Amino acid sequence: MSLSAILSEAFNFFRNHISQLAILTVPILFVQVAIQLWIGMEMASADLENPQFGAPHMAAMMALLLVFSLLIAALTLFLELRSQGHDPSTGLILKTSLNFVPGLLLAGVFSGLAILAPVMLFAAFGPLWLIGLTMSIYVFARLAFVNFMVVVERLTPLEAIKGSFKFSGPIAFKTLMILMLYIPLSLVGGTFSQIAQGAGFPVQLIVEVGFAFVGLFVNVALFRLYMVSRPSVDEQV
Repeated sequence: MSLSAILSEAFNFFRNHISQLAILTVPILFVQVAIQLWIGMEMASADLENPQFGAPHMAAMMALLLVFSLLIAALTLFLELRSQGHDPSTGLILKTSLNFVPGLLLAGVFSGLAILAPVMLFAAFGPLWLIGLTMSIYVFARLAFVNFMVVVERLTPLEAIKGSFKFSGPIAFKTLMILMLYIPLSLVGGTFSQIAQGAGFPVQLIVEVGFAFVGLFVNVALFRLYMVSRPSVDEQV
C-alpha cells in the first residue's frame, strides 16, 4: 500500500473516531503536559551554575514516564480493538492498559538509550555529531513499532525491540516519512505555545494539550502502516 493511501486511511480513522480518542486520551494528556510544563519551568528558573534537582523533580520525571506509557498503552489498545471490530468502553481500555505500562516503560527506556547512543557517542568528535544524529534518526525509525510489539504482539521489552528492528526493515523509508510529520507539528505547536505563554499557564496548557492530541495522528498512521505490513492480518484499521 502506498504512503499516501496509508495517511489517507489513517486520517479518516482519526476523523471518524475523534470523539472516542479525545475522551480516552485528552485527560491523560492534560496530566502529561502539566508535568512537562512544570519541569520546564523548574529548569528555566534553575541556577545554571548550581542547578538543584531534588526528589520532587525525580518524582515528576518518573510520573511523566508512567503517564506517557499509560497514554501509549491506551491508544494502542484502542487501535487494536477497533481494528478487530470491537467497540470497548473507555474504562475497560484504561483498566486493561495498566497491564502494559511496566513493559512499555522498560521498552521505552531501552529504546531511548539505543536511539540516543549514536548522537551522544559521536558528539565527542565535534562535527561528526551529524553522523551520530543521522544514525539516531535511523534507529528511531527502526524502533518505531516497539509499542505495538508490546501491546499487540504481547512481547517482552527486549523481544519487542528486536521484533521492531526486524519488522521495520522493509518499511523503514515509509516509517521515517510518517515520523517526519512530527517536525511541522512541533514547529507550529511550539510557536502557538510561546504565544499562549503570555496568557498564563492555563491557556498554555490547553494549547499544548490540543497540539499533543493532534500529534496522536502520527501514532495512528504508524499503526496503519504496521497493520498492512504484518505477514497475516484478517482485519485492519
